[in-house]
Order: sequence, then structure tokens, then C-alpha cells
Amino acid sequence: MGSHAYSTSADLPVPSTPAGRDGLDALLARPGGAVVALDFDGTLAPIVPDPDRARAHPDAVPALAALAPRLASVAVITGRPAAVAVEHGGFADVPGLEHLVVLGHYGAERWDAATGTLSAPAPHPGVAAVRAELPSLLAGVEGAWLEEKGHAVAVHTRRAPDPQAAFDALRGPLTALAERNGLVVEPGRMVLELRPPGMDKGVALREYARAAGATSVLYAGDDLGDLPAFAAVDALRAAGTPGLLVCSGSDEVTELRDRADLTVDGPAGVVRLLRALSAALG
Repeated sequence: MGSHAYSTSADLPVPSTPAGRDGLDALLARPGGAVVALDFDGTLAPIVPDPDRARAHPDAVPALAALAPRLASVAVITGRPAAVAVEHGGFADVPGLEHLVVLGHYGAERWDAATGTLSAPAPHPGVAAVRAELPSLLAGVEGAWLEEKGHAVAVHTRRAPDPQAAFDALRGPLTALAERNGLVVEPGRMVLELRPPGMDKGVALREYARAAGATSVLYAGDDLGDLPAFAAVDALRAAGTPGLLVCSGSDEVTELRDRADLTVDGPAGVVRLLRALSAALG
């Protein structure tokens, strides 16, 4: 459903849906009430085989810094620990991003650029329990490896000889392990994350938009974990707050692309969109 058509005036992409066009129009008409929220991996940062090496697209922070002062707020909503996203994104001490907020662990953590402070909940006991069991469970799956995320753990299969087969083989056992320990499994692009229940990007976005008094919302993501945020924008639109759903294009996650009002070409396309918004706002 996404579109790559561009207007000639400000090089702005044209959403393919009426609701998306309404969301974009509302943002442009009243930017001071607009909330722009973005996923990190795959949206602001290219997907790489080793998540520890993921870094924001080199033009992402300058584009955000140019746009943010014109808006009500900019937030990064990620499954990563907030401190890791801040470090890998290079978001600290950036002129123009003084009021950026990073919501980590699907909103369970919050980092505020204005103060540099991080708030986080106590660890869920189930995470330690699954962490102890995972090495033996993964021993028989070549190329599968564990990423430590503090309040969660993630199993990646992108390095396996057949990443999809490894993903499919692990999904059932990991789901059972998570359920035994009071956790949930969040599937993504060749990754299965075991994390505490109760928070997702939709909950985080709804609460953040409400606190910010948003008059419009743009959300950009690339993976299955972003679907709750898409649903939150749908709910906001149904309640009268215009919104724009952006897919940072991926052939790996067609569900998100099919739900989007606008599909752009990965993090580079997100950067172009942010720049075009800044240009349109003058």
C-alpha cells in the first residue's frame, strides 16, 4: 500500500491512503502539535548481522535535529535497552534534540535528553531463569546465538546456514520456555525476543502521545514489533487524532508494509522523509 510518488513542491512522499494523507496534512498544518515516533533498528539504523554493530544512519541524527524543534516531540521507541539505543544512535548532547525521548524495552525504560536521566523497572525474575536455560536449548541449532538485553534476551538466527529454518525450529521451544517463566516471545526479522509481558510499542506510543497532547502522530517502523504501534495510530485516528503510518521498507516483513500509508526505502528513505518534512515546514 505504500507509495514512492513525490510531490514536486517539497519532495514529500504522497501517502497512498486517505487516512495517511490526512495525517500528513495535519502534521504540516500544525507541526507544533505533532509527535514523530520512530523505531531504531531497521528504521533509523540499517539491519546488520551483529546488533552490537548497529549504528544510526549517518544522516539520521542531523535530519532529526533539524526537524525536532518544529514539532511537539520526537521519540525513539525500541526493544533495545534505552541506554544502548542512545549510544548506538548518537542521540546525547545534540543541538536540536534537547527534548528527544528514547523509550527502551518497548517503553518500560525512558531516557530524556533534557536531563540525561534513565528510568527503568526492576528486572523480571523470569528473564534470569530463561537466560540460564537458553545455552543448552540453542546448542543443537547451528548459527543461533544469544543477545543479552538486560530486561530481556533475544535469540538471533541470521547467522545460521538456513536462517528461516532455524527461526522456525526455535519458535515453539522458545515460546514454551517463555511461558513457563511468565514471559512472552516477540518475533522479528530472524530474531525471537523473550521479554516480560505488559508493554509493547503500542502502549508506549499511546501513553506518550497522550502525555504530549499530540494533535497528529507519525510512526515509522520496519518489523513485527512495530505492529502494535501501527494499531495505536489506528486507534488514535479513530478517536480523531490524525496519523501517518510509515514502513521502513522490508521484503522480510510484508505485514507492516501492507498496513502502512507510506513505504520508504529503509533508513535512507526515512532520512529523506525527515528532510522533506523539514523543507516543507520552511
